[in-house]
Amino acid sequence: MLANTLFRWFISMHYRNMKRWLHDPHGAQAQVWHELIESASDTEWGKKYGFKHMKKVADFQNAVPFSEYDDLKPYIERMMLGEADVLWHGVVQRFSKSSGTTSDKSKFIPVSDENLDTCHLKGGHDIMAAWYHNNPYSKLYQGKLMALGGTHKPLATHPDTVVGDVSAIMLDTMPFYAKYFFAPTLDVALMDKWEDKIEQMAQQLIKENITMMSGVPTWTLVLLRRISQITGKQNLLEIWPNFEYYAHGGVSFEPYRAQFRQFLPEKVRFINVYNASEGFFAAQLDNEGSDMTLLLDSGTFYEFIPMDEFEKKQPKALQLHEVALNTNYALVISTNAGLWRYLVGDTVRFTSLAPYKIQISGRTKHFINVFGEEVMIENTDRALAQTCQELGGTINEYTVAPIFMEGATGKGGHEWLIEFDTLPANLTAFAERLDENLKQLNSDYEAKRYQNIALQTLKMHVAPVGTFHAWLRNKGKYGGQHKVPRLSNERNYLEDILKMANL
Repeated sequence: MLANTLFRWFISMHYRNMKRWLHDPHGAQAQVWHELIESASDTEWGKKYGFKHMKKVADFQNAVPFSEYDDLKPYIERMMLGEADVLWHGVVQRFSKSSGTTSDKSKFIPVSDENLDTCHLKGGHDIMAAWYHNNPYSKLYQGKLMALGGTHKPLATHPDTVVGDVSAIMLDTMPFYAKYFFAPTLDVALMDKWEDKIEQMAQQLIKENITMMSGVPTWTLVLLRRISQITGKQNLLEIWPNFEYYAHGGVSFEPYRAQFRQFLPEKVRFINVYNASEGFFAAQLDNEGSDMTLLLDSGTFYEFIPMDEFEKKQPKALQLHEVALNTNYALVISTNAGLWRYLVGDTVRFTSLAPYKIQISGRTKHFINVFGEEVMIENTDRALAQTCQELGGTINEYTVAPIFMEGATGKGGHEWLIEFDTLPANLTAFAERLDENLKQLNSDYEAKRYQNIALQTLKMHVAPVGTFHAWLRNKGKYGGQHKVPRLSNERNYLEDILKMANL
């Protein structure tokens, strides 16, 4: 097919550019840093910290503090209302919506035109270029590509500003020629009612020659299940014989791998990507393993805080050339959307230094993100406190773990073990209200709980008084700084305590 031949030629030109930064990673990062500083020198932030006078990265590190969302929030709110030259030059009209912080249900990350083109969209081109380089007989563009994205809408208080999932922003702004090769239709892809979206996508996709999919595993699995139900086909290669790979990101893929293999046999490859609301940071650029190559010329300057430094009052951040293998680092980014020395919240571990490859090793705070819900300890603490205030009861300790999906029809969820000092009057009502309060505090959890499609309502156990202290004693961790893990992406803590308590 002519389209596939032309695309193979086009994307080979892109791979030649990729080889430059792959061969000179430190030079690429130096260039990105200089471009960021120059572009933002006349912004409010750049003037505040003297960007025009900075000659080297050390000047930047000495002058600019680390930031989290709440630090940048006042600036971002002004940008959302149309103010120019605040954190980034000009007016930024797009903001990706992500799970919130302690004080907010959602946070809004600026997506400038440069950030959209040279980071988010370019990341997709990098994956395609690597795929065609590694698989020269690929025929992706003899069929249709499917991306399972979210939705977006104008900001109520300033309609010129668009807010929504970064995936929806990318879909809505992809080049016109790419839309010909995309399925489903954009009106369906950008629907906000997930139950209807999944159904309509399934009905459209079974009629197409799909060669590639991308999306968060949680919803993609729901979609594949529905397609299997409609067609009666367990092996989806019977529907799409030319299917080549599935690109996944957002959460750990390991809990889903076996379930995806039920639908997509070994012929189909799974490609790991790190595309966050804040930027497209890394991708698996070879056919084997799951390690991701750090994307170094995509408008993001990276720094890395060793985790043994992280809790210090003034932790030292390392540049790329200073990192070591098999060490956990808190990821710090500065981007061409106006995030400056921003703590993403992820920790990464380098598995290779030539090229620079990483694995996401965890989070800098307690969390559960097995299904893309990004539930933080701040969310669960507040939800519990609010529920106790509304329905009575006081809490001694608690821990939460995921319920992993099992089989072709299983659903995920969260399992809570709570030790009450004072029991609420109605435990069933308490669990239901806790679930509702958590949805109100965390938009990603709310989305995954929609119509019980991906996550079922939470499951709650009551632990006898003294259970958690007894567990700590049993582990030799009683007293001092030892604490019960509140949230975990694994079930080992929960199951150990349940077993000890005979629950």
